[in-house]
Amino acid sequence: MARPRRAFHVAGPVSRGGSEIGSENMPRLKAPRYLASILAVGAVLALYRVVIPANSTTVSLSLLLVILGVSARWGLAEATVASIVAVLGLNYYFLEPIGTFTIEDPQNWVALAAFLVTAVTASQLSERVRRRAAEAEERRLEIERLYELVQAMMLSGSARRTIREFVQRVVRVFGCEGAAFYYRPAEAIFRSGPESNPVTDHDLRSAAEVDDLTVDAERRRATAPVRLGGHPLGAMALVGTLPSDETLRALVNLVAITVQKARAIEDASQAEAARQSEVFKSALLDSLAHDIKTPLTSIKAAVTSLLGKAAEADRELLTIINEEADRLNQLAAEVVAMARVEAGKLHLEKLPVAAEELIEAALAELGVLRRGREVTIVAEPDLPRLECDPELVQQVVKQLVENACKYSPEGTPLTVSAVRKGGKIVMGVADRGSGIDEDERVHIFDKFFRGRRHRFETKGTGMGLAIAKGIVEAHGERIWVESEPGQGSAFYFSLAAARGGEG
Repeated sequence: MARPRRAFHVAGPVSRGGSEIGSENMPRLKAPRYLASILAVGAVLALYRVVIPANSTTVSLSLLLVILGVSARWGLAEATVASIVAVLGLNYYFLEPIGTFTIEDPQNWVALAAFLVTAVTASQLSERVRRRAAEAEERRLEIERLYELVQAMMLSGSARRTIREFVQRVVRVFGCEGAAFYYRPAEAIFRSGPESNPVTDHDLRSAAEVDDLTVDAERRRATAPVRLGGHPLGAMALVGTLPSDETLRALVNLVAITVQKARAIEDASQAEAARQSEVFKSALLDSLAHDIKTPLTSIKAAVTSLLGKAAEADRELLTIINEEADRLNQLAAEVVAMARVEAGKLHLEKLPVAAEELIEAALAELGVLRRGREVTIVAEPDLPRLECDPELVQQVVKQLVENACKYSPEGTPLTVSAVRKGGKIVMGVADRGSGIDEDERVHIFDKFFRGRRHRFETKGTGMGLAIAKGIVEAHGERIWVESEPGQGSAFYFSLAAARGGEG
């Protein structure tokens, strides 16, 4: 997770990977080491002084080996003490005049100084190597713990379950006393137990708002914001023995990625469930619509036959039945069309066709509906032919004209247009109704959506524009609305022009 380098605040000396050792205990713990270092040097001096006579060079090399051993085993401080004792012993017992700390030969001064510098330098190098080895071992253990944590969290399910497992496992894996996590999207706080109580809910929420990783060694706790791609997910807190700063940052990144992955899996599962639900509903509606159309056809045929023979007293009732049967038949047709759109079963049979022919054919089928209205066709001259499925595009025009008739006052004129814009032909239907409010325009093509003002006044299912949108998008084109409240609305859709075809 790439982010700008964050400030790192430390409130006191930090203890990593073990218990903190007080300064008052340090001399007590190191005194035996100093004594052992002095005894080791004394043993070498006694060996060459009493048991095995040797020259100063042999003694110096032997003492140097002892000092390196002390440095490798305990550290620089003990090796420095051993070096000073060795220099004094070498001077006293092996350099002329023996038995005094006086040096007569200037060469012995050089040899003694060289021995001291070599011993201290070698001790420093040995201490550095030992320290680096210890740090490398600590990093290796932390990497193993991170790997163990990654493996444990990879199989987590939801985001909440992932966080709950994280606060439990991070305590076991890293040996902390407690852990807590604030999950911002759900405003939930997860804790490993009462040991995490030193970090309050307020502390966690505050940590999510800053960019800093904060370690308070005096209270032995750390808090860090959890972010992914700049988006805040929450905050993490650890109490007790704390891992290194790098490991803390790695933990923050790990939990951010894991939680985001869990959220993505959840979203994908919900989307798939919604898709399956929509497929099921579409199949059910399609089946019901087909089952309804069969008895409707029989009812329509029977009513039509009765209307020709009915007495005047019965004619009004039969006319109502006939009209309602037409409405039910139209509803069934819309349900079937909507089911086909949602199931992606629109099979286009594209042909080159003139835009004006499509408009006239659609208006001819709506003769009764547009009775009493002046419908003006405005088609740009020399329009190229359209490359489309004529039957489906006629249905789009019919839906738009029917929608305009429903939602504009009776007797007001309509305009159906076709113009060329670039390589597209844009067709439109404009009315002089009350217009569409701005907040409703983004939903106007949604299934079952109907405006507030006409929801209970105008008959309809709210599927017509959704069907028109599905047909246009199946052609790879788009449909949109332009409206001004009080001035009317205009619905437009684009279609591709046929290659080389002129109207």
